Amino acid sequence: MKITGAVLEASGATRPYAQSRPISICEVDLADPGPMEVLIKIEAAGVCHSDLSVVNGDRPRPLPMLLGHEAAGIVVALGSGVTDLEVGQRVVTVFLPRCGQCKNCQTNGKLPCSVGTESNGEGSLMGGTQALSRDGATVWHHVGVSAFATHALLHRNSLVAVERDVPPAVAAVLGCAVLTGGGAVINAGKPQPGDTIAVVGLGGVGMAALLVAAAIASEWESPAKIIGIDANPDKLSVALELGATEVYTPADIEDLGLRADVVIEAAGHPRAFETAVRITAPGGSTVTVGLPAPGALASIDPLGLTAEARTVIGSYLGSAVPAHDIPKYAQLWRDGRLPVERLTSSVITLDQINEAMDALSDGQTIRQIIVFE
Repeated sequence: MKITGAVLEASGATRPYAQSRPISICEVDLADPGPMEVLIKIEAAGVCHSDLSVVNGDRPRPLPMLLGHEAAGIVVALGSGVTDLEVGQRVVTVFLPRCGQCKNCQTNGKLPCSVGTESNGEGSLMGGTQALSRDGATVWHHVGVSAFATHALLHRNSLVAVERDVPPAVAAVLGCAVLTGGGAVINAGKPQPGDTIAVVGLGGVGMAALLVAAAIASEWESPAKIIGIDANPDKLSVALELGATEVYTPADIEDLGLRADVVIEAAGHPRAFETAVRITAPGGSTVTVGLPAPGALASIDPLGLTAEARTVIGSYLGSAVPAHDIPKYAQLWRDGRLPVERLTSSVITLDQINEAMDALSDGQTIRQIIVFE
């Protein structure tokens, strides 16, 4: 079938992207569903820093590539072997499919699936399918999703069903921002009642981490201290509205002696990681979910880790098992405890994608949501 999608033609283009326009909106051919594959009509898609990392060249990928990985849509057609989804069902895309069989899949989310990781690196769907083409030439899949398009074909393991009462713009961010940020708190950081939680970097993932921290802390008997840290004062104001009890810029905390029991680093920058480690309290945990450029280096004091019995934890996709975790976040939203819709900075159309990458690169946004008719 013919679809319209946002195809990255070249990485590392000169900014502003609104002028260089490395992403083209064009017609692409999409194959019919094969075994264990699902065709969906995209309803909403979030613009995430992981998309920008391919555009700016931090994450080299085969090109041309149809971008987008955080989305919600409606099932249109099912390939053979897919028996647990139905046409008309709303689904959330997941950017790292899990085979359920490899050694990594037995770690309950701690390690990413080795099979899914390999297919993502190759620009294919799990199982090796190349379903996108243009004028007979391959257009590569972005982490098994390629959601910046009117339709997408995904392996069954890249989808999680949600009830239709969860709106598309809410469902979309459950699959990346909330799954990653929230999982960093719950699955990796595991804060206990009375702990102080800090989030360094308040983009989509960081703000989602703050939302989830506030949701779980609301069940504690004593008031929780939840700290938001970002260089952008506007984001600090939003963080206060979303449940932070204190907010600071990195410069603010230099002389405060600030410490937190669980610190989430969601900026993807070495200096942010250094800040996160520095403010982690004795016996506490630093959880890093940000994705810096390959080869980026940070400097920390190893003596502080040893003498204060602190832990540094890497968390990919929120150390989550999406099929288990996404329904839990959907229920928190349903219960009114996780106002995910407040992560939306703006609603845009697909043809504004280059401008959206500029806004994301400038740190102006939390989540821009592409809405499809």
